Amino acid sequence: MASWFYASEGKQQGPFPEGQFRDLVAQGVVRPDTLVWSEGMAGWQKAVEIPSLIGGGGAPPVIPAGGPPMMGSGGYAGGGGGGSLSVDFSILEFTWRTLVLVIGSCFVIPVPWLFVWYTKWIVPCIKVPGRPNLSFTGNAMTLVPWFFGFIVLAIALGFVGSQLLSNLLFIVQIVLYWLLIKWMIANLASNGQPLALSFTGSVWAYIGWNLLFAISIITIIGWAWVAAAQMRWFCRSIEGTRREIVFKGSGLDILWRGIVAAILCSLIIPIPWVYRWIMNWFASQTELAPRGAQSRM
Repeated sequence: MASWFYASEGKQQGPFPEGQFRDLVAQGVVRPDTLVWSEGMAGWQKAVEIPSLIGGGGAPPVIPAGGPPMMGSGGYAGGGGGGSLSVDFSILEFTWRTLVLVIGSCFVIPVPWLFVWYTKWIVPCIKVPGRPNLSFTGNAMTLVPWFFGFIVLAIALGFVGSQLLSNLLFIVQIVLYWLLIKWMIANLASNGQPLALSFTGSVWAYIGWNLLFAISIITIIGWAWVAAAQMRWFCRSIEGTRREIVFKGSGLDILWRGIVAAILCSLIIPIPWVYRWIMNWFASQTELAPRGAQSRM
């Protein structure tokens, strides 16, 4: 007999045997708008959408059975199964939003708000197995002190004119990107519930990867293998999910796609299609696998 879970105040409740769970429904503990999950469901759904549970709604899509889709204090971590990510967005919408972002960024001041606005659009375009309705909940005001603090520092160092301080500014910029990554991952949500994910890669490792990538440019082609290795490190550093995040793309895959993308982007018009093609490939190479699956292979 199936076991059921339900969400209450952002926390996972259960498992409950089906009979006991139906008693909770009858008592009004589980309401029509309560998010519920049972084995065989792709993700959390409102109770009213489950046939014969409360009534109404259509049948949810069926996937192979997995583990509970929540974990931690309120985080929704999806089922125990695996699968690749995917990306899908309208070329027209991508084009006008990107133009607004680029043009607006020329005025400097709107950058934090434009970045969050753009991120809130692009994140739901990413489809993750077992995590329906992905969204971004970050607030632009978090970025304001980082962004404008960096601008003030850059202007001050520009007046000093020291090469050593200019190199220091480069390191500060990398650290800010590291903070940005941690902030973005911590603000991902599914079905309106925080995923409780975190990026645990150290700032020193992140600086090291970026310096290695910069050095690899002089090899002409070596940057692609560094990029692939960095992506694998990045995926391993995301915690808060019962599934491993694995990047399977190779350096050769990145290299030839990078060359094709550079050639096509030089023609300007194909840029939106190239961007979607590259994003979809990276997504398709990023998989969610049961913990320990890689070690058994």
